[in-house]
Amino acid sequence: MLSNISQTEQFHSCGGLDEYDLENLEKKSGFCEGEKWGELDMGMDSFGCGVEFFGDCSAQIDQQQQQFADFGSTCADEFLKTVRVDSQKSELIEPEKKGAHLFPSASFEILNKYRSRCRRLNGEYMNIPRYDAERKVSCGMSVVTIIQLAAEKFIQSNESSLLSHPYLSSMLCRSEEDSQGVQLVQNVLACADKVGEKQYERARNLLLECDRMSSPGGTPVQRLVFYFTEALYEKIDRETGRITPKGLGKKIEDPLQALKTPDMTLITFHKKLPLSQITKFAGIQAVVDDVAEARKVHFIDLEIRKGIQCTILMQALAARSENPIEHLKITAVAIKSKASIEETGRQLTSFAQSLDLKFSFNVVMVEDIFGLKENLFDLDEDEAIAVYAAYTLTNMIGQPDQLEHLIRIIKSMNPCMMVVTEVEANCNSPIFVERFVEALFFYGACFESMAECLKNDEKHRCIAERTCFSSAIRNIVAAEGDDRKIRHVGISVWRAFFTHFGFEETELSMSAVYQANLVVKNFTSGSSYTFDIDGKSLIIGWKGAPVSSLSAWKFQCPM
Repeated sequence: MLSNISQTEQFHSCGGLDEYDLENLEKKSGFCEGEKWGELDMGMDSFGCGVEFFGDCSAQIDQQQQQFADFGSTCADEFLKTVRVDSQKSELIEPEKKGAHLFPSASFEILNKYRSRCRRLNGEYMNIPRYDAERKVSCGMSVVTIIQLAAEKFIQSNESSLLSHPYLSSMLCRSEEDSQGVQLVQNVLACADKVGEKQYERARNLLLECDRMSSPGGTPVQRLVFYFTEALYEKIDRETGRITPKGLGKKIEDPLQALKTPDMTLITFHKKLPLSQITKFAGIQAVVDDVAEARKVHFIDLEIRKGIQCTILMQALAARSENPIEHLKITAVAIKSKASIEETGRQLTSFAQSLDLKFSFNVVMVEDIFGLKENLFDLDEDEAIAVYAAYTLTNMIGQPDQLEHLIRIIKSMNPCMMVVTEVEANCNSPIFVERFVEALFFYGACFESMAECLKNDEKHRCIAERTCFSSAIRNIVAAEGDDRKIRHVGISVWRAFFTHFGFEETELSMSAVYQANLVVKNFTSGSSYTFDIDGKSLIIGWKGAPVSSLSAWKFQCPM
């Protein structure tokens, strides 16, 4: 048991996990001997007997998938000091830093700010694989490095007399492909600059060059720029009132609906993209550790889908030797798809029977989030309540009154823990150029990770890029006000928000971090994932670029 010294301090002071730590963490994980989560195949079989109730292999997979992307008005004065309010509506955005200022050229100072965010995800003090840029040099530059070099060239060409930038100016491109990638990104940055300055004709001329050099079937950089170019066409159309084939003339899907990719694509994501498994296994381990003393557990899932995370929890609790579980209750919160959720409940109930686990499943179905009330939940005084929110809260940022209502309802239930997984990016600024640059880095990391992890499955990679990624990029870049539905914010913003409502950030257990470590070891691309602790939360990145956060929160009752 850890005492007095924080788990993070102990972890850092010992330089990682030694053999003694690993042995004890395996015992604490809640599994039978030999069932270490991350050392299994990490496909669907990693849940052990947890998939038996799904029937044959293909049916098992089809029915369990949930992909991570499936990611003003009344705030109190205290909250508004931390979370800025836009003139159109209340928005959660990154808190302003003292001394921050914008240079000319449409506020591209954001390019300078980004590098410090990338550098912190280096795995320092953590015995977890980290990306080594020099070691990977033979494979070509990473997409984020190409964007950084392009940003350096862009800043030099526009602000050379004013700006002392931190990028690697002495680094030379090692291949023609890298060189072309840098030039292509430099062009799209210049185009965004002109759009920000409302120089639309000049922007269109630059877009023609981006069209010539980019392609939805090219390199990761070429594909990235292709979709950002489409978004810029739409942005220009919206601001000029024109309709062109590549702008408003192209059919645009609701970005929140576009995130719900086909089942077979979700299957591929879960099997081949480590991020989904990292967040699920580490997040559920945090819950398991927190309810270690509880005999009755109530798990409230804000977007259960097929319940993969629930099978992980059930298997861990059923295998617990100390304080054996007397009853597990799972409640799914939903606004639609009741039939699908009830089917998930039947599957989970069957699974619980196979584990000889006393179990009940409930659905709280409301027409909208304002219909959610505490009395809709079957709460018992002697149960430990854990709330699980995976890529759910971000969809409510555009409707802050709904988000506040949900958090107040969660607070009223006094959970022992709330585990939150979210996108780690700041794409909610009311300033177009800041959103553009943040999104370019974030999706650059996403495109490259998809390319490397799905290199033998181009079909599903293409589906993801041309549906959920394309739609999200267009919405972030081109839409304003109520039309902008994709509004990712970083952990610092969530931290301010949750703190305002009386939630205190709590350290993820060492065994939760251990689960993340085990997951990446089972993938050939695992060494490209980077980890760091921000505050008390785990930040997961791809080659240094932040992509997701995992955090745990407890509500502090007033004295």
